[in-house]
Amino acid sequence: MILAAATVAGQVTTGAMAGFAFARYRFVGRDGAFALYLAMLLVPGIVLLVPRFLLVDALGGVDTIAGLVSADLVAVWGVFLMRQFFLTLPRDTEDAARLDGAGEWTVFTRVALPMARPALATLALFAFIDAWKSFLWPLIITRSPDYRVAEVGIASFHGIYYANWPWQMAAAVTALLPVLAVFLAAQRVFVRGIQFTGMR
Repeated sequence: MILAAATVAGQVTTGAMAGFAFARYRFVGRDGAFALYLAMLLVPGIVLLVPRFLLVDALGGVDTIAGLVSADLVAVWGVFLMRQFFLTLPRDTEDAARLDGAGEWTVFTRVALPMARPALATLALFAFIDAWKSFLWPLIITRSPDYRVAEVGIASFHGIYYANWPWQMAAAVTALLPVLAVFLAAQRVFVRGIQFTGMR
């Protein structure tokens, strides 16, 4: 739950801020920077696994909560999702707020973010599911059982109770329940976010 909560908070915060900047502000090299950012989607995560581990190890983050959550605080697709959604929103409300004397931070937090709730909920749902089913990075970066996540625990459970399939299936279903509950709770907002994100 700690990993999932930190991942959701990090990806929603960075995705919303970067997506708003790419969608609304004009600065030198914006399109090139965004294209380079999207090119990161072409790099498989497995390629970055060893450099990421060496960096976290050099910073003393092995077998710590900080090292566990540090790898997934930013998601490229989350920035893309939020940018596409902000492009669909009209600028009139933001311009009206600026005419009333609102600063850029106020426009972002009190005007743009409330209108982007469907996309934020979609990003949060994907981030939660991705963090909950995370296996390889937690397996590599953690040593003690206290920091092992559910997927790593199920793999260990499989090794301990190799021939007991009912216990293994019960453990797998138990690990699935939080994801199912979160998805059912956010289903309506999730569908709306996906629907409006691809309009432009």
